[in-house]
Amino acid sequence: MTILRKSILLAIAATSFVSIADAQTLFTYGTTPVSKAEFLKAFNKNNAGQEATPQAYKDYLDLYSKFKLKVKAAKDLKLDTLANQKAELAGFKSQVAEGFMNDEATINALTKEALVRGQKEIHLAHIFIPLSAQTSPVEIKAASSAIQAAYDALTKGESFESVATTYSKDPAVLSNKGDIGWITAFTLTYELENLAYKTPAKTFSKPYESKLGFHIFRNIEERESSGRLRAAQILFAFRPNATDAQKAELKQRADSVYKAIIGGADFKTLAATFSDDNISYQTGGEMMEFGVGRYDPVFEKAAFGLAKDNDVTQPFETSFGYHIIKRLELKPALKSIEVTRDRDALKQQVYQSDRMEYARKSQNAKIRQQLGYKRGVYNDAFLWRATDSILRNRPIPANTALTANTVLFTFKDKKVVVKDWQEYLTVVKGAKVNLSKETIYEEFINQKLFDYYRDHLADYNPDFAFQVEEFREGNLLFEVMQRKIWDKAAADSAGLKKYYEQQKEKYKWEASADAVIFTFMNAELAEKMRPKIEADWKSWIKYAEESDGQLQADSSRFELSQIPVPDRTNFQPGLLTATTKNENDNSVSYTYIIKLYPAGEQRDFRAARGFVINDYQSYLEEKWVAELKKKYPVKVNDAVLKGL
Repeated sequence: MTILRKSILLAIAATSFVSIADAQTLFTYGTTPVSKAEFLKAFNKNNAGQEATPQAYKDYLDLYSKFKLKVKAAKDLKLDTLANQKAELAGFKSQVAEGFMNDEATINALTKEALVRGQKEIHLAHIFIPLSAQTSPVEIKAASSAIQAAYDALTKGESFESVATTYSKDPAVLSNKGDIGWITAFTLTYELENLAYKTPAKTFSKPYESKLGFHIFRNIEERESSGRLRAAQILFAFRPNATDAQKAELKQRADSVYKAIIGGADFKTLAATFSDDNISYQTGGEMMEFGVGRYDPVFEKAAFGLAKDNDVTQPFETSFGYHIIKRLELKPALKSIEVTRDRDALKQQVYQSDRMEYARKSQNAKIRQQLGYKRGVYNDAFLWRATDSILRNRPIPANTALTANTVLFTFKDKKVVVKDWQEYLTVVKGAKVNLSKETIYEEFINQKLFDYYRDHLADYNPDFAFQVEEFREGNLLFEVMQRKIWDKAAADSAGLKKYYEQQKEKYKWEASADAVIFTFMNAELAEKMRPKIEADWKSWIKYAEESDGQLQADSSRFELSQIPVPDRTNFQPGLLTATTKNENDNSVSYTYIIKLYPAGEQRDFRAARGFVINDYQSYLEEKWVAELKKKYPVKVNDAVLKGL
């Protein structure tokens, strides 16, 4: 009963907090106002599907004002200062904070952008000159000159294929002449995807430097999205350095399997028997759902070329071997994200992609602005000299212009000094060996700001503040009800008995029976035990003890409405009822009826105790609320109420 009460009270509390400036006041309790906006937020959340009638508003206003009075009482008792309340609130903040640390506006924009891009595919060609962290300045200069020379040749009218063959360092360029096939959203890194989608059809881009190297893209052509494909394959894989004779043997085997498929053989069975794809053969050849840009262009052309579901390709060759593909289902590209499931799925792709790097940069910029980040006054050369010393485990050179207490930057009421930078470097330097000191320093700034922002998230994120406040008030409500009503009622034996005597007429039995309810984990055991129970129901305790937990039995006086039986059961002493199934856990039950009682018999205090406690709690709560209303009078603005 307590768990149920807590869930109900938390549901009420879940909409108790809102911050809207200059909102209309609907009611006050004592001197505390409650706005129309806050009340409507609570009503709409807790009355989904209910018609918003004047009476419904009045009924909920009564409930909500009582809730506010109880929370006020909890605060007056300083229950919010209790150690358990503070600990639970801190734990809740920590648990949900990460969910609010993403820049939702940017992520939503990235999701919509991915939706739009996913409706189009680009046939792309590429000139690529790679760079790495180990590339020397001389090599970088040479690569830059080479990509510029390639661009100059293109602008003079040379074909992209010949320029790619001459300048591109992509290992595949000799075979594909720079043509890398069709791409769509999420095929490339986000950085290069941007470059591809910003290059108009039948044109080429200017040279672009990414973290991977230098690029020139050519947008050969565009088309509507091919969608996403569910397919199965049988792969006859080439061994390393396979000879022509070995390839011919594989081709012959692939042709034989194809003929068997055309003749009606089961594709799944053949895939399990013959396929060399070590992953998909276990699932009858079925692959993970895919779109263009995932696999070899030859493979994708064959797969997406299948006209309808269950069509099968003839064996075809790629660099991996011979393939036979069966189309299972073609899913069209998303046209909208109005359906929650589609929106969440696409957003999950964004979360799992390198787009999140862009989102984090956007968030870092916003956090800097919100926290008022300001660089300190110091000499960069002095800072980098000190940084090099720390990274090399050497003493920092003495310098009066840059000491341990020199301020590097400030935000809000915080000052970050050289000593903080030194401590950070000491911890992370082993993991940052491939990063420049400038990059590490940017990460340090972002980390300091991010930590502060997370610790003070309620000051900057209204949704987070709302959830924290609703949790706090819900916990306070539960705590004060436990102390003032629930525990008090259960412990007041004299008060319960007195209340029972005063309200005795309320506690009458409906038609009832002395009975034993048998509940079995499965129907087989129930049917096996039925003859034994019919022959000797009095051994019900023994049966339960010997069942190793497979049977639970409960003997008591039950109202007939509490006994699990099929409709229209004719109750009589000695009846073992028909079996009923519990759909929640697939257990089954039947009941042995010992003795029947007519409706209207008086319950004694022991039999009525549960009902009495419930009613006595309500009685105590009404008295308490009446006292709170005297202490904090509730005054409703009737004009605002009517305006709802």
